Amino acid sequence: MSSIGVALAGAGAFGVKHLEAMQRIDGVRVLSLIGRELDKTGEVAQKFGVAHVTTDLAEALQRPEINAVILCTPTQMHASQAIACLKAGKHVQVEIPLADNWGDAQAVAQLQKQTGLVCMVGHTRRFNPSHQWIHRRIQAGELRLQQMDVQTFFFRRTNTNALGQPRSWTDHLLWHHAAHTVDLFRYQTGEDIVAANALQGPKHPQLGIAMDMSIQLKTRSGAICTLSLSFNNDGPLGTFFRYICDNGTYIARYDDLVTGRDEPVDVSKVDVSMNGIELQDREFFAAIREGREPNASVASVLPCYRTLHDLERSLAASEA
Repeated sequence: MSSIGVALAGAGAFGVKHLEAMQRIDGVRVLSLIGRELDKTGEVAQKFGVAHVTTDLAEALQRPEINAVILCTPTQMHASQAIACLKAGKHVQVEIPLADNWGDAQAVAQLQKQTGLVCMVGHTRRFNPSHQWIHRRIQAGELRLQQMDVQTFFFRRTNTNALGQPRSWTDHLLWHHAAHTVDLFRYQTGEDIVAANALQGPKHPQLGIAMDMSIQLKTRSGAICTLSLSFNNDGPLGTFFRYICDNGTYIARYDDLVTGRDEPVDVSKVDVSMNGIELQDREFFAAIREGREPNASVASVLPCYRTLHDLERSLAASEA
């Protein structure tokens, strides 16, 4: 396949990140942009030179020049839209999370297996140079992970996106933000999670979601993860990963890495880019061209969603 024609659904903050990333990838052409509001979507499309604009994903899926779709739409739409893409014969990358319930996650995985198409989930932490550097040292036997201590902190008492703009859907600490860490913990240890516990604070009266959450995880060999999440934190914002290992401590924040003594670690040579989203997209298109399973395939991340399902059931039982 000399050139891959792409449709991108979602012209918000994360959709723009993917558009910027794809500008740096050879042999990829964004041919269609799908958004909720036609005028605003058209403005984004004009900026990035995308000729076709629509508010209907089905319209884009009918176009034969479209080979692949990237979904940056509201969480609640991910599973159904991924299924629509696969049924239309299109490879699909679904931004994290794959789904907001276990049944839908399984349905996407089952259809991918039937079609044989590439279906990848945007678990970006697998691709950030900081986490790649740790992963390679673990794989080489130079580090053994003993504990991950993770803080995911935002200030989101209203429905706003990463750019501070209003949005039409509600985010979720468990099914979205915890998914990053649950999957990364499994990926870095190379082991299944055998114990998982969670506590959550009061639910927001308007948003209807827990605004604070604490999660504990353990693998069979005894590595543990402690994850704290909040939508009530008024800075600093983002996610901070502390890797406590047998041979050093490291702190990762997106694409950057320092030691436990705050000494910078040079990760500029880890991959062809320092941009995790770009590296994620490069993997998606490489898997399509090479006819192989990508890193962060739906099959490889599915156990993460089973853990989220188990945590959700335990939280519901504790509040019954």
